[in-house]
Amino acid sequence: MTEPTLKDIYGARSRVYRVVRPTPLLRHPLLAAETGLDILVKHENHNPTCAFKVRGGLNLIGQLTASERTGVITATTGNHGQSIALACERDGVPCTIVTPVGNNPEKNAAMRAFGATVVEFGKDFDEAREKVEQLQAEQGLRYVHSANEPALIAGVGTYALEIFEAQPETDVILVPIGGGSGACGCGIVRSGLGSSARIIGVQAARADAFTRSWRGAERVVGDRADTFAEGMATRVTFDLPFGILKKELDDIVTLTEDELAEGVRLALRATHNLAEGAGAASLMAAVKLRDLRHERRQR
Repeated sequence: MTEPTLKDIYGARSRVYRVVRPTPLLRHPLLAAETGLDILVKHENHNPTCAFKVRGGLNLIGQLTASERTGVITATTGNHGQSIALACERDGVPCTIVTPVGNNPEKNAAMRAFGATVVEFGKDFDEAREKVEQLQAEQGLRYVHSANEPALIAGVGTYALEIFEAQPETDVILVPIGGGSGACGCGIVRSGLGSSARIIGVQAARADAFTRSWRGAERVVGDRADTFAEGMATRVTFDLPFGILKKELDDIVTLTEDELAEGVRLALRATHNLAEGAGAASLMAAVKLRDLRHERRQR
């Protein structure tokens, strides 16, 4: 797999912007008052699927060959699947999506509304992914991996371009990590533009295989992904984004379930947006980093 470049991200815009428009990057006075921080929120929840991943699906499906357009298959806990389902509906490509048993019913309903066939299998995302790999081999469909796809990363990287165009002097970007495509896009754009901004990942403490792998000498596989923040509920690392983030990521913050839940409440009361656990994680990570800096000063 070839790592996507800044040029690839610029090139993705023509496909992404067929459906998506640049999303707001907003200051919220209540958020600043409560946290004491100058935070700008990139409102990817204002996208058609309420998540940044729609950008990746539009870019990848928009580049499929004629033979690949006979059908695609992918695994998801929801946001990636909605991205692929929307793009497939738009381009007339048959789409099969496998989710874990008991997956978020609203997200399953949204994927079906976009015309996808949704199959539930396994206890978590990684078991669903293994089922997809089996079905792909049997049926000859185009397997869209949720992370090991340069076109996905290039597509989602378009939101990072929007951040730096709107706020060239950005100091820090806090970005949740599940598979890692969003953080990869931020890192590639930051480095490509020559910015000094720091890219800091955010993970759930109960699904921290990436964190332990990134910080340690070897990649590890977690024995669970027991977090309500389903967008970050992965037990493994993936080759392409892990390789990019070993170079591009500056640090990682992990959050407990209580901290993730407080992030959702913070987003609601201070920005008047209802965000899922992964979507609100960056806000709570900013608060945690603020508190850690304060503790260090007191020592």
